[in-house]
Amino acid sequence: MSFAGNGIGITRGIAIGHAHLLQRGTREITPRNIDPVEIQAEIDRFKEAICCARRRLHSIREKIPKNTRSDIVAFIDTHLLMLNDAALVEVPISLIAEQGYGAEWALELQKESLVKVFDTMDDPYLRTRKDDVEHVVNQIQMALHEQDEEEDEENLTGKVILAQDLTPADTILMRHQGIAAFITEYGGPMSHTAILARSLGIPAVVGVPGITRILRHGELLVVDGEQGVVLADADSTTLSYYQRHIYEAEDQANRRLKLIGKPTKTKEGVKVSLMANIELPEDIEVTRVLGADAVGLYRTEFLYMNREGMPDEEEHYETYRAVIEGLNGIPITIRTLDLGADKQVDGCTVTASCNPALGLRAIRLCLKEPKMFQPQIRAILRAAVHGPVRIMIPMLSNLQEVRKLKTIIRETKRALAADNLPFAEHIPIGGMIEVPAAALSADAFSRELDFLSIGTNDLIQYTLAVDRVDEEVNYLYDPLHPAILRLIQTVIKAGENAGIPVSMCGEMAGDPRYIPLLIGMGLREFSMQPGSLLIAKECLLSLNSSKLTKQTRKLMKRLGEPRHETLLRKICKLH
Repeated sequence: MSFAGNGIGITRGIAIGHAHLLQRGTREITPRNIDPVEIQAEIDRFKEAICCARRRLHSIREKIPKNTRSDIVAFIDTHLLMLNDAALVEVPISLIAEQGYGAEWALELQKESLVKVFDTMDDPYLRTRKDDVEHVVNQIQMALHEQDEEEDEENLTGKVILAQDLTPADTILMRHQGIAAFITEYGGPMSHTAILARSLGIPAVVGVPGITRILRHGELLVVDGEQGVVLADADSTTLSYYQRHIYEAEDQANRRLKLIGKPTKTKEGVKVSLMANIELPEDIEVTRVLGADAVGLYRTEFLYMNREGMPDEEEHYETYRAVIEGLNGIPITIRTLDLGADKQVDGCTVTASCNPALGLRAIRLCLKEPKMFQPQIRAILRAAVHGPVRIMIPMLSNLQEVRKLKTIIRETKRALAADNLPFAEHIPIGGMIEVPAAALSADAFSRELDFLSIGTNDLIQYTLAVDRVDEEVNYLYDPLHPAILRLIQTVIKAGENAGIPVSMCGEMAGDPRYIPLLIGMGLREFSMQPGSLLIAKECLLSLNSSKLTKQTRKLMKRLGEPRHETLLRKICKLH
């Protein structure tokens, strides 16, 4: 049947292939009570379902090729760990034993309880971790229903998967079975499945309502993962158009590989620094191979995730040292802990906020809980003797936070000296500008700090009061809103006036649509996901910074006027 639809494009790339309908809908779980004499048998049945789910995930993990990046395999490992977690295993067993609930209903009640906790989280990435809970619970429910599906045994080479939703396990396995693309009814750009699709390079469109009912198994589909377009029964002219784009994209990707090792400069020779955002130690290799000038953002939250208790100083130190030595001289900016009231760590109790996005998080939490913060600061200072390191503080909103931090660092240095431990005496300290108040006070922050980094993801959300994960309002998430552009310009100018570097580590930094505008605004340091480095370099090499500077100055003077949209389109090459 002829069909043209739109969803959320989550990856660059186009694919053409026949539809493969994955019949794995969400089962309705209804309340069920059991007789007291059946309780032990029900508990045993639940335990066997846990074992069955664990066997299936182990089977999937064994089928993943050995050369797959470790951070991708970690999604499966996370789900395996969750199958040993008391929250998913012991609590449902207690509900069966004490309340007489059937296994399915006991598990469903506990899932709903856990999902509510994640829904209150302020950080978009952490909030989407509820997907992990739902995916693992679905594996157990599948086993309870004795419907362990065999889709993964089918030949999926070149197919476009249609599904209500996909688990990370599905996504990883299907990628290595050669699927061309996937389309789902649900999901958003920050879900783990979306993150995996980008990491694995799978063209994908999510959030297409009713797609599993509208399209038929076997239909020839076109999937445009960048524009979020899905076409069925396209005519020969349309197919030729998209096929030509696929060939061009393949040629372009091969040409980009030749850019590795070449200096990043604009046409007239203006030097630009391209840096990588990394999270796991396994990201080091791709950062080196692609020739990043530095690591502009090293997230440390993974040290606190999926565990009981807090990491101690030695664990911090050994982790940072391994990354620093692995980078072999490439500078690294370590961001201190950026968690909030949504994440409870043993030994650190934070009262839940009615509005966690405006509550105790990042530097606010760290300053309130020095026992949690000091081991990280000590470890960073110690690890910095092994290579060039900067410290970056997230979520700054006032100068008192900077001054308190500097006091902590001075006191920590004295304590390390007293302990006869080697540490970096001089280490640059910078701050992330993610709050409108910080952007408007950037001149004051620039006098107190050694560098600034614009975190556009949060800056846009806080400025526009828009949660980009919320499907009801994410259409308002606009990086080119006049208020956002004014705030970015304010920060860049503050850095220029103070003679300190300003970088950007939000998603805008790696998007070729916005790079010309940012160059015109004076930004010279960009930090992004490693996979975007060569795309950004290709874009930068084609730019005339002098011309862009003149165009951008004209644009900034006319923001809000009728002509400003025309100027924006010209600079960003928007259609």
